[in-house]
Amino acid sequence: MMNLEKIFPIWKVEHNAILSMQGDLSIAFRFHGAETGTLSAGNFDAGQQALCKAIRVLTTGSIFHKMDIFIKAKVAADFQRAALSGSSLAHASEQHFNERPYLEHESYVILTQTPTGRRLSSSAYSNILRKSIAPVQQRDEAVFKNFLSAASSFERIVNDSGLFSLERLGDDKLAGTANRPGVIERYMFLLGKDQQPIIRDIHLKDGLRVGDQHCQLFTLADAADLPAFCGSRVDYDAYSTERSKYSIGFASPLGLFLDCNHMYNQVIVVGDAQKTMKGLEAKKLRLQSLSAYSRENAISRDACNDFLNEAISTQKLPVKAHFNVLCWTDDPLELPELKNKVSSAMAKMDAVCKQETDGAPQVWYACMPGNEGDFPMNETFDTFAEQACCFLNMETSYRSSLSPFGLRLGERISGVPVHVDISDEPMKRGWITARNKFIIGPSGSGKSFFTNHLARAYFEQEAHVVIVDIGHSYKGLCELVDGYYFTYSEENPICFNPFYIGETDVLDTEKKESIKTLLLALWKREDESYKRSEYVAVSNALTLYYEHLAADPSIFPCFNSFYEFLMQEYLVVLKDGKVQPSDFNIDNFLYVLNPYYKGGEFDYLLNAKQNLDLLHERFIIFEIDNLKSHPILFPVVTLIIMEMFISKMRKLKGVRKVIMIEECWKAIATAGMASYLQFLFKTVRKFFGEAIVVTQEIEDIISSPIVKQAIINNSDCKILLDQSKYQNKFDQIQLLLGLTDKDKTLIMSMNKANDPKLKYKEVFISLGGHSKVYRTEVSLQEYLCYTTEESEKLKVQEYAVKYGSVARGIAALAADLLSGVKVF
Repeated sequence: MMNLEKIFPIWKVEHNAILSMQGDLSIAFRFHGAETGTLSAGNFDAGQQALCKAIRVLTTGSIFHKMDIFIKAKVAADFQRAALSGSSLAHASEQHFNERPYLEHESYVILTQTPTGRRLSSSAYSNILRKSIAPVQQRDEAVFKNFLSAASSFERIVNDSGLFSLERLGDDKLAGTANRPGVIERYMFLLGKDQQPIIRDIHLKDGLRVGDQHCQLFTLADAADLPAFCGSRVDYDAYSTERSKYSIGFASPLGLFLDCNHMYNQVIVVGDAQKTMKGLEAKKLRLQSLSAYSRENAISRDACNDFLNEAISTQKLPVKAHFNVLCWTDDPLELPELKNKVSSAMAKMDAVCKQETDGAPQVWYACMPGNEGDFPMNETFDTFAEQACCFLNMETSYRSSLSPFGLRLGERISGVPVHVDISDEPMKRGWITARNKFIIGPSGSGKSFFTNHLARAYFEQEAHVVIVDIGHSYKGLCELVDGYYFTYSEENPICFNPFYIGETDVLDTEKKESIKTLLLALWKREDESYKRSEYVAVSNALTLYYEHLAADPSIFPCFNSFYEFLMQEYLVVLKDGKVQPSDFNIDNFLYVLNPYYKGGEFDYLLNAKQNLDLLHERFIIFEIDNLKSHPILFPVVTLIIMEMFISKMRKLKGVRKVIMIEECWKAIATAGMASYLQFLFKTVRKFFGEAIVVTQEIEDIISSPIVKQAIINNSDCKILLDQSKYQNKFDQIQLLLGLTDKDKTLIMSMNKANDPKLKYKEVFISLGGHSKVYRTEVSLQEYLCYTTEESEKLKVQEYAVKYGSVARGIAALAADLLSGVKVF
C-alpha cells in the first residue's frame, strides 16, 4: 500500500488557484447551468456556441475540464419552519416529502494551464504510477499571465450568454475547511456537498474502490465509439408528441436522467493548432502510402483529409477530447445494473459504452481538480471544439427561488419540492410588469387543486384573498382557515351590510362613493342614467344619515335604518328645501328600494349583522353559483364585491391583496363586470395587488372583447393545465396567448410521463417568456382539504363534525386512510 502523500499531485492552494507539483496552474468555477426543460432548440444551439467561443479564447496548452457530480440524496423536511407557520397542512406537506430521493447535482469548470515544455502524459506515464513526485523549480510567468487573461475572457463569454453563469471558487471552496470538504476532497472521496469531511482509503487493485464505494469508469475516448452525428440537443421521447418535440441536451442522458451516483467528466485539451495540423498532415501521408495494402488505411486517409480540409476551410479549432462517467455504489451486487444504466444512457446518444479496467486509475486520478495537466493523451481523440462542446452537460435540476414569498411545487423529474415565486421575484428581475395571472384548465386537469394550493400559499403569507367562486371549490379551505364564506340558499340567503363602519375603518369619501354607487345601481336600471340632481340628493341623504347615527349610537347601521331615516327624517329635509319631484323623486326612490327593506322580498340582502368587517378579513369567498342567473341579486352582489375589493386595494397599505375569479364566464358576460375587470387588471398592480382569473375554457376569456384585451394584455403570468385535448387546434390558443413554440412543447408534454406510484398533475407556468412545468403534488391532508369530489367532501365534513374542527377532522381522516381503514 502506498502513501498518497508521496504521489499527491497538488502542491498548494492559494490566491484562489491550484498549483500542481508539475507547475500546472488551475482555477475553478462553480457552473450554474440551465434548468432542465427551460431551453428551446435555439437555446441549446446558442449555449453550445457560447461554450465553444469561450474555449476558443483559451491559450495553447490549456485544459478545459467540466465536472458534473450527481449524488443520491433525500429531502430533509423542515418541521421547524412548518411549526412556525402554524399551519397543519404545512406540517403535512413536510411529512409527505420527507426523505424523497433525488439526484443532488453540482457542476464545476476547472481551467488548467500547463507550463511550456511540459511532458505529455499517457496511461503508461502517469503520476499515479510513480513512487514520488518532486515539485518543479521553475515557472513561466508570461504563460500564466496570458492564461489568467484568457480565463477572464472565458468567464465573461459564458456569463454574457444569459444561459449559464460561472462563480469563481476561493481557497476554502477548493481545499475545504475543517467542517466542509472542498472540491478536491469531494472528488477524491466521493462526498456530497453537505457531508462532513472524511478520509477514505483508495484501492486500485482489482477495480477502483474508494472506502466502501465500489466504482466503475466508462469512457468515450475512441473515435470509433462515438456517435456518427452529434448536436446540441436530442428529442426526449417521454415528453414528446407527434406535433411537438421536447428537447434535452445531447449529453443530458449522462446527467440528471442517469439515476445513480455518478460523475460526468468532460475534458477538452487545447493544444498547438499548427502543430496538430502538421502532425495530421504527416499521418495522412503515411496512410496514403499504406492505402494500397488495406482498405482501412484508405478510409482513415480520407477521414484525416476531410478533417484537415474542414479545419482549414472553416477555421475550426482542433482539440483533443475525452468524456467519462464514474459510477459508484456501496453494494457490489449493483455493479452490473450500473453498467446497464450507463450503457443505455450512452446508447441514447448513439455512442458505444466502453468500460475502463486497466486504465481506469490513471484516468480517474488525472480528472482530480488541479491534476488535469497529467491527463493521459492516449485516452483522447481528435475533434473540433464545436463537436466537443456538444458533449458538455448544459442542464441542471430546478432551483428554489431565494424570495421569501411563493408557493411549494414539485420538480418535474424527481418530485423534489421547490419554492417558486411567481409574483415578486419575476417583477424584480423585469420578467413581468404586473402580478396578474390567468389560469386555464379543463375539468379533471387538476385546476382546482392548483388554485386551492395557490390561495392557501397567499393566505399563509399574510395576503388578503378574495375569491369569486362557482362550484364550492374552496369551501374546505375556507373552513380550515376560518374565513368568511358567502353563499346563497333559500334557507340561508347571502347577505351583506355596506352601511356598517368597522372600529378600525372610517367614513371617508371612498366609502360614501361606494354606497352611493350601490344605491343608484339599485334604483336605476343598467341602461338608465341618473341626473346630477339625483346624485346630489342621494349624497345629501347619506351624509345626513351618518350624522343621524352619530347623534343616536343605539341605531344599528344597515339598510333598514337608512330606509327608515329616509321616510322619517329626509322627507322633512326635502320639503324644507323645496326640492322638486323633477329634480329628485323621493317617492319613486323609496318605492324601487322597498324590496330591500324589512318585509320585502330581498330584505336580507343589505341588513347583515354578522361577517361585517370585510375590510380586515383576510380570506373571503363569494359563492355565486345560485345567483349567476338572478336578474336582481347578481348585479347587486357583483357590485358589492367590486367595491369591497377596491376598498381593500386603497386602504390596506403595504398588504398584498388578491382577487381570484373562478369560472367567471357569466360574470364577464355582463357589461358592468367586464368594465370592472378591465379597471381592475390595469390598476391593481399599483396597490400591491393581483387579479387572477380561473376558467375551464379559453373561450370564456375571449368571449368579451373588453375582458380579452384587459386580461391577456395585463396578465404576464400565464398558467395552463393539461391541454392535451386541444393539441390538434392549439395553434389558435398559442397565437391568442402569445406563447412561443417552446411554451407549446412544454404544455403538450404535461402528464406524459408521470410517476405511476404518485398521484399528481403537472402545471405550466409562464412568466414573461420564462416557462417551466411543475408538479402539483400535495400531501393526503392537503388533498382532502382541496378535493372537489362530493363523496370525499361529505366524508371530510362528517369527520369535522365528529372531531370538532376541520383541521382535526382532516388529520383523523388521513390517519384512517393511511392505516388502511375502509372509509369510503
